[in-house]
Amino acid sequence: MKKNTSILITILGTVLLAVGLYMVRAIIDPQGIMKTMPYLAIGLGCGMFGHGLGELYNRHVIAKDPKLAKQMEINQKDERNVMLANTAKAKGFDIMTYVFSALLLAYALMGSGWEIIIPFVIAYLFVEIYAVYSRVKIEKEQ
Repeated sequence: MKKNTSILITILGTVLLAVGLYMVRAIIDPQGIMKTMPYLAIGLGCGMFGHGLGELYNRHVIAKDPKLAKQMEINQKDERNVMLANTAKAKGFDIMTYVFSALLLAYALMGSGWEIIIPFVIAYLFVEIYAVYSRVKIEKEQ
């Protein structure tokens, strides 16, 4: 089932990439959302294509070498590796909090429109509120 999903993601990414490239060439004088839509489609298409193709390649390599598959499974479930990954995520979140708030402040001081600042504020508050919610939930479990 997962192989079919990877193939579907790869194909969908290729289609989005092609549609985005076509829209860049075909639309002569874009107005409104059509100024960004082709580039959004190209970005999403490239990301989906790369992700799907990477998953397919991983499966291909693992299918050829059972020892490698076993070692990768051990590495993914190893407590030390899980702890290191969680520590790295925590440090990344800490940095993201300061960078995101500095970016918000910079946009506000530059006099950007509300249509730019408000989505940033909503996203920032969503992330911070989710972090507080997760912490409370984890503390209740322990």
